[in-house]
Amino acid sequence: MGTKLKSEKSNQSFEDSLRELEEILKELEASKVPLDDLLAKYQRARECLSACRTKLDAAELKIRQLGDKECPDFDFEE
Repeated sequence: MGTKLKSEKSNQSFEDSLRELEEILKELEASKVPLDDLLAKYQRARECLSACRTKLDAAELKIRQLGDKECPDFDFEE
């Protein structure tokens, strides 16, 4: 019942990356994973997390840019 690790080169959506990350974390928490598999899953989890952060940062930047153009007086909370 293991998650197959997807290629780092795949261009997953934010939702797909997040879903895969959640699946990997559940597997790591729920079972005894052999060391080789553990390392591969940990690396893939980091890749998914990085992809999610990148996509969130890009979305935030886009929202800020749109906000600056359409609502220059609106201040985003940090």
